[in-house]
Amino acid sequence: MRVEDFDYQLPPELIAQRPVEPRDTSRLLVLHRESGKLEHRRFYELPLYLRPGDVLVLNDTKVIPARLLGKKAKTGGQVEVFLLKPLGGDCWEVLVRPGRRIPPGTEIFFGEGELRARVLDRTPQGGRVVEFQYQGEWEEVLGRLGEVPLPPYIKEKLSDPERYQTVYASKPGSVAAPTAGLHFTPRLLKQLEEKGVRIVYILLHVGLGTFRPVREDVVEKHQMHAEYFRVDEDAARTINEARKKGGRVIAVGTTVVRTLETVATPEGEIKPREGFTELFIYPGYRFKAVEGLITNFHLPRSTLLMLVCAFAGREKILEAYQVAIKERYRFYSFGDAMLIL
Repeated sequence: MRVEDFDYQLPPELIAQRPVEPRDTSRLLVLHRESGKLEHRRFYELPLYLRPGDVLVLNDTKVIPARLLGKKAKTGGQVEVFLLKPLGGDCWEVLVRPGRRIPPGTEIFFGEGELRARVLDRTPQGGRVVEFQYQGEWEEVLGRLGEVPLPPYIKEKLSDPERYQTVYASKPGSVAAPTAGLHFTPRLLKQLEEKGVRIVYILLHVGLGTFRPVREDVVEKHQMHAEYFRVDEDAARTINEARKKGGRVIAVGTTVVRTLETVATPEGEIKPREGFTELFIYPGYRFKAVEGLITNFHLPRSTLLMLVCAFAGREKILEAYQVAIKERYRFYSFGDAMLIL
């Protein structure tokens, strides 16, 4: 399978630079998988498509202020450090810029020196392993000195950083938001519950690997970056009970799909588990647990687009994207949404 088979041309002006207000007034393109029928709705109309007994699964990860701007201790040269993954103790896997000028042994300070880092090693992917030194609580120091990172295609500064968090975000650890969840409001979630839809939270900390470009020409050669997930017993029980009673499992975002498919048995039963997943879903994959998907519009040639194509069919998705472009939908993180049933 060729990566170029998942390409499309997007007019740059359709890349959303800011979120809509209120959150649930974003547009919703509904795709019915069997018929290929498309409907144009607003996100607040989602309850029209979910039934009592369905279970809506959300990722309650929270984006951390993963972007740190510092200086090299010896020269004063500016350095950007992007946190990727905790490695235990005060060590992290990070990306650094400019990478070529930051070999092992480099010392970096942030702010007035209340946070310092020493580069210990390089990683096979071109990152670094660093060890931080600081006084006090890590979360407080990071919250004061770090910035919540936005994707590079968003050029405007976000006036309210909380708009890059879901309203139910509670477990810090992601370097990017699970953006399909950005459309929900507390009121909409309450409406769904009142209709009889079960709301369940699982966890996957989004790493940069989810968004890294596929550099291989052949899809199957791409290697996903491992991301931490957790599905607790209550979540697994609720999902399994809903499925036994005929309810559909509706995943909010590709992170939820990957997590549920990682822990599902071949029969679709969800097992409580935690660990790291490298599951790469592309056309040909047989889904075990997920029956509906809420997702944003994804970048060309990305693993996220490949997952959505696996779920609904490549031709149907690329046709839907062309309709969305014609209808001037807004794309990517702050853009509009799709519901695939």
